Amino acid sequence: MSLVNGKWNGPIIDNHFHLNRKGRFLSAAEDFKNAGGTGVVLVHCPNFSSPPTTPKGHRESYFDTILMAEQVREKVGINVRVVLGPHPAAFAHQFELWFEEDGEKGAQRAIENYNDSIDVALNFFQEGDAVAIGEVGRPHWKTSDEVLELSNKLLEDTMRLSKKEKIPLQLHMEENGNQTYEDLESMAERVGLNPVFLVRHFAPADVSTSMVGKITPSVNLGKDAIAKLIETCKFSDHGFMLETDYMDDPRRPGAVLGPKTVPKRTQQLASLAEEKGLDEEMFFNMHQELPNMIYGELNSP
Repeated sequence: MSLVNGKWNGPIIDNHFHLNRKGRFLSAAEDFKNAGGTGVVLVHCPNFSSPPTTPKGHRESYFDTILMAEQVREKVGINVRVVLGPHPAAFAHQFELWFEEDGEKGAQRAIENYNDSIDVALNFFQEGDAVAIGEVGRPHWKTSDEVLELSNKLLEDTMRLSKKEKIPLQLHMEENGNQTYEDLESMAERVGLNPVFLVRHFAPADVSTSMVGKITPSVNLGKDAIAKLIETCKFSDHGFMLETDYMDDPRRPGAVLGPKTVPKRTQQLASLAEEKGLDEEMFFNMHQELPNMIYGELNSP
């Protein structure tokens, strides 16, 4: 792998990618590959209108994501890592609904359902079918103090599990500048977890250590974010990854960013490498060394 004449010749990984059997599914993965992509981190996306409410339901829902990953490996020929977990939006809505219906009993039911979903994800991780738990975190929208407080408690509990089981977490968080990163580091410190293994999904393009601390940012690199990434990447201690948060939602084609974006943005950065002082090590780190350190190495498809 090398950076030659303004082109990156090496692996290209999208660190947060969703697929949907009712969406483009395999053709979206093919677009990614044809644009130069070599691997995705496939993050479980629940049915937000009717998320699972039992361990059996979580197991079946997660298993379908695992099956999709297998199909992409076999039919498209790219590497796929799988991340499984309860999306904070699904949990928050369940908590609000069940609390309204049944008070404290409903709240306890929501907590138990969250814990069940984590336990099932952990089982798949231990069996080698997943590389991390996620996306977990807290709502990025304004919500009640009760939901926010409980989300923080459950997130810290999940970090404690991460420490115990040596499992990385992909995090869904609000955007509040470095306060968000400081909150995460404080939680990690309380449970004794190395914050490098907290991967902040949908991170802004400022990847300087003064912004992110020891958290690992996964940058959603829209075209307007390139300048900020170039400006701050030289001040990053351990690096960053790139993602699209591609939703594969037939109601919103191309949301959040399209499947070709990470390969295209990688080559845009490569074309600017000499002018902006970007070195080969940065590309190697964001597309191989750092993902391997966080998730573990994998074999070619």
